[in-house]
Amino acid sequence: MPRTARDVVFVDGVRTPFGKAGPKGLYAQTRADDMVVRAIRELLRRNPSLPPERVDEVAIAATTQTGDQGLTIGRSAAVLAGLPKSVPGYAIDRMCAGAMTAVTTSGAGIAFGSYDVVIAGGVEHMGRHPMGEGVDPNPRFLAEKIVDPSALVMGSTAENLHDRFPGITRERADAYAVRSQRKVADAYAAGKIQPDLVPTAVRSAEKGWGLATRDEPPRPGTTLDDLAGLKTPFRVHGNVTAGNAAGLNDGATACLLAAEDVAAELGLSARMRLVDFAFAGVEPEVMGVGPVPATEKLLARNALTMDDIGLIEINEAFAVQVLAFLDHFKIADDDARVNPWGGAIALGHPLASSGVRLMNQLARLFEERTDVRYGLTTMCVGMGMGGTVLWENADWEGAK
Repeated sequence: MPRTARDVVFVDGVRTPFGKAGPKGLYAQTRADDMVVRAIRELLRRNPSLPPERVDEVAIAATTQTGDQGLTIGRSAAVLAGLPKSVPGYAIDRMCAGAMTAVTTSGAGIAFGSYDVVIAGGVEHMGRHPMGEGVDPNPRFLAEKIVDPSALVMGSTAENLHDRFPGITRERADAYAVRSQRKVADAYAAGKIQPDLVPTAVRSAEKGWGLATRDEPPRPGTTLDDLAGLKTPFRVHGNVTAGNAAGLNDGATACLLAAEDVAAELGLSARMRLVDFAFAGVEPEVMGVGPVPATEKLLARNALTMDDIGLIEINEAFAVQVLAFLDHFKIADDDARVNPWGGAIALGHPLASSGVRLMNQLARLFEERTDVRYGLTTMCVGMGMGGTVLWENADWEGAK
C-alpha cells in the first residue's frame, strides 16, 4: 500500500564536552567508542519514558573508521550502551557532515515509516586518529588533474577561498573569530551551553581520573592583536591561522529523533521538526563554499528565502568559509541570526560529530525564540560538498 510521509521531530540531543586533540588533551586516554556510549546513555537517562526496545536504529558517524572508531560503531556503541541486542546500528561517513547525514538518513527512514525512533550522532577522536590516517587517495586525482592538489588539504582549500573572494581579508576573518570566542564566553556565562553537555570521565598520567564538564578549546578574552601575530601554516603570508579556524578536537554527539505521533504516544518532547535537507557538491579545492548551493537548493525547493530564516547555525571550520556564505546571501558578518552562542572556532570541531552540535544549539535557541519559525543547520564538507538541514520550531507562536 502507498505510504504517507510522517513528520519527524528532534526530541533531544547531547554531547560530550569537546577536547583538544593530542597527548595532553582531555581525551588522550579515552576511547572514542566510550565517548559516544556516554552520550547514548545520557539520552536514555534524560528520556525515561522511552522504552529502550523502542529504539529502531542507531546511526553513528566517524570519519576515520578504524580502531576504536571502527567495528560498525553504531552497532557496537548500541551494544556497549546497554540497548537490547535487538536494536541494530550502523556506521556512516560524510566527513565533517557525518552526524548531519546520520540524522538526515535515519530521519528519512522515520518519514518513510521504516522507523519510529532512532538515535543518531557522531564521534571523532582526532588525537587517536588524525585526519587522513590510513587514507590512500587514488593517484588519478592528481595524475589526471581531476582535482587541484590543494583539495586534499583542508587548510589549503580555505586559503583558496581567500583567493577567490579577495574581499574576505585576514583582518575580517580574525574579527569574525574574535566574535565567535566572545559569544561562546558569553553563552557559557549565561549557562546556555552547559545543559546538553554530558559529564565524561577522563584520565591523564599527570592528574589521574577526572571529570570533563566544559569544552576545552575556547580561548575567552582572545583579541585581534592576539590573532594578528599567529603563523599561517598552509601558505607563506597567507590568511588562515589557528585563530580563525577550528582546531583539531575530540568529542561525541548523539540525538534522539522520532515520528511526531510516536513522540506524543511515548511522552517525548518535540523540540523541532525536520522539514527538509539538501546536500550539494562543489569543486573540492574550494570545499568551503559547499553550504551555498546546498542552502540554495533547499530554500528553492521549499519556496523560502533567507528572509524567512530566523536562526542559522553554521559550522565554523574556517572563518573564511562562513564569511563566503554570509556574503553570498547578503548577510552581515555580525547578523544576530548567525551562531548566537558562537561556533566551532571557539568550541571545536571533532569532524563527524559536529552536525548534531549545531542541532543541539538550534533546538535550545528555538525554545527561547518562539517568534522564530525556521532555522538552518549547515556546514561545508571535505572533498567539495555542503549540507543544509531546514528545521521548524515546534513551539513557534504563529502556529498557536
